[in-house]
Amino acid sequence: MSLTSMGAMAATGLPSTGLGQSWPNATDVSTSPHWHVYLFQRDGVRYVQINDLNGKVRAAFAAASGTFLTLPVGSDAAQVATPSEPLPVTGNTAGDIVYQDGALKVLVAPQADGTARTFVAAGKCTDPVECSSRFNTAANVAPQTMTAAGKCTDPVECSSRFNTTTNATPQTVTTAGKCTDPVECSSRAN
Repeated sequence: MSLTSMGAMAATGLPSTGLGQSWPNATDVSTSPHWHVYLFQRDGVRYVQINDLNGKVRAAFAAASGTFLTLPVGSDAAQVATPSEPLPVTGNTAGDIVYQDGALKVLVAPQADGTARTFVAAGKCTDPVECSSRFNTAANVAPQTMTAAGKCTDPVECSSRFNTTTNATPQTVTTAGKCTDPVECSSRAN
């Protein structure tokens, strides 16, 4: 190990290399007997990697100051839901909390097709599925994303809603029912 790596490890207690490996030189911190979870840290960013019991890398994400970023690592990288990159609630949402600390909570839900969905939420969240998913009804849109006039202020939330006439923003639907906003229109349920 280089002196630089030793310094980074000593400062955080977490390794700064090994992300993406089946059996990294890192402590398995999983709270579940069904999954391996490894933590890494570099330049103030924490990286979390989830492996299955055979060592296959399934998913990884970065976390810093309450912000989460899915990494293109692992066979289920497209199945990671974060508050800033939510996924629609589909398939099985029952799973294991595989890791949690004061800043984040991670739930992994195996799917019928052999994949696994990973739900990542801030530590204060009590349900990672709810906190990192798109619920596609106006009633479930977080209050801070809607103005008093009913206009959506969060582009991720707005473009992910099923936009029936009752929950589309007034300026995107004409009186004839035609959509005038290409982002809003492309996410409509048909």
